[in-house]
Amino acid sequence: MQPGMTTKILLVDDNENNLLSMEVVLEKEDYTFFKAASGQEALRVLLKEDDFSLILLDVKMPILDGYETAELIYQRDKLKHVPIIFITAHDYEEAAVFKGYQAGAVDFIRKPFNPEILRTKVAVFAELQKKNQLLRRQEEKLQAINNDLVQLNLDLEKRVLARTIELENLNRELKALNLSKDKFLSVIAHDLRNPLASLLLASENLNQDIENTAAEDIKMLAGLIHETSNNILQQLNELVDWAKKQREKTNFSPEKLQLANGINESWDLLKTNAIQKSIGLQNDIAEDIYVKADSLMFRSILQNILTNAIKFTPPGGEAIKISAQTLDSMVEVSIQDFGIGMSKETKAMILGNFVSSSTLGTNLEKGTGLGLLLVKDFIAQHGGTLKVDSESGKGTCFRFTLPAI
Repeated sequence: MQPGMTTKILLVDDNENNLLSMEVVLEKEDYTFFKAASGQEALRVLLKEDDFSLILLDVKMPILDGYETAELIYQRDKLKHVPIIFITAHDYEEAAVFKGYQAGAVDFIRKPFNPEILRTKVAVFAELQKKNQLLRRQEEKLQAINNDLVQLNLDLEKRVLARTIELENLNRELKALNLSKDKFLSVIAHDLRNPLASLLLASENLNQDIENTAAEDIKMLAGLIHETSNNILQQLNELVDWAKKQREKTNFSPEKLQLANGINESWDLLKTNAIQKSIGLQNDIAEDIYVKADSLMFRSILQNILTNAIKFTPPGGEAIKISAQTLDSMVEVSIQDFGIGMSKETKAMILGNFVSSSTLGTNLEKGTGLGLLLVKDFIAQHGGTLKVDSESGKGTCFRFTLPAI
């Protein structure tokens, strides 16, 4: 017998002598006996113990006979697998046999019983029950192993999912860093190119005919060179600081900025070119209008739009006009030039759905349209919108919004 496995037999008979006889015949085997003198007592035993290997049940008993007792036993799901052998003193009439099997009997033994037959039949069903117990235990072990495998699979799926999410997040961060790098390079390329162009233009004018240039003009050009050089240095320092914030993921830092003053500072960086083309600036923004914006992005927005306005306005053209109005929680800024206007392709590119790193890289090489793409992207980061109205030969108006203070 397997360790932990027992053969429990319930003996049920209203005659104490019959119970004793069955126990004596079977006691040489490794069996554990429970005895009951009636059907009711047998049911009480089965309420406390339900793992019997066999029930030897007398048919003729008062109150509850063997058939009625068997029917009540098999009403419990836990007892349906326990075999019952009926012990009967009657002849094996066909009707009685049928009734016994209908009640759930697996066999009959006639009284007075033959000890050898009793031992043999009990041994057969006891062995069968042992094998059934062993099979159930194996099934339980297999079920436990299966449950462990299912749990391991779930844990593995969770780890794979977590790793996948981690890799996706890392990929998004790398893409964001790549885009930030392209933006940084593009800001340098555009925001420093225009002041440098002004610086080169002023130095070129100074060197063209310095012997015949009046001292007053030399002083003016030298002042422009000095002022522009300081502005370029300051802007370069700010760009380096901005790049550091990018690495620390704190590159977007909105603060309170005076709109009119920001316009004037950006114009000062570009005014050499404007002076050479005799183009003026009409700043109609009230000094009490403030916006909440990242200072570097704010300057980049203004410089790019103003650079294009100067670039595409013919020499001696009408002054560039700038105005602003408060719309709910936003400030709408309008920058109107009266130059050659904008092509449909450039306008379509600016008003596209997004700015990708590939777009930035391609346009950085071509040197066309990138500044305005950055303008749109920076405005979007502030929760603002950009609109462009342009007509060939009549000029372009940029209208964008930033958070108001």
